[in-house]
Amino acid sequence: MTPTELPPAIELQAETLIRDTGARLTRPRTRALAFLLTQPAPLTHHQIHQQLPGEALDAVTLYRVLEWLTENALAHRILGADQVWRFSAKGQTGHAGHDHAHFQCTSCESVTCFTDVPVPRRPKMPAGFTKHEVDFLIKGICPLCGKQ
Repeated sequence: MTPTELPPAIELQAETLIRDTGARLTRPRTRALAFLLTQPAPLTHHQIHQQLPGEALDAVTLYRVLEWLTENALAHRILGADQVWRFSAKGQTGHAGHDHAHFQCTSCESVTCFTDVPVPRRPKMPAGFTKHEVDFLIKGICPLCGKQ
């Protein structure tokens, strides 16, 4: 894989996932989802914009694509302690849903999904309220920063 392209199999996977929503397949959607599918950790809009292979994508278009991917359950977003959204492709970090813990390093600000750390005590919702997701953020120092 060169810095200007994504593996064809990943692009085909992204196209299939987008088509399965019944929505229109667009190149920006395909590129963004294919890129997220290759990432081991959630990334900010800025990081995606800077690292997305190929021709530069307008920042507003990328924002709209990320929102669309989130709304269509192809990606999820995580709000870090720094109040910055980070995005990852659904299933890439080993989870089917979003009810799991996240860890944010207070040094490098990276966010990691902890799918094997259960979210403490799933809240019982009062009558009339419907839970969509639970955010549980653990803050501390990641292994890379801890070695420094």
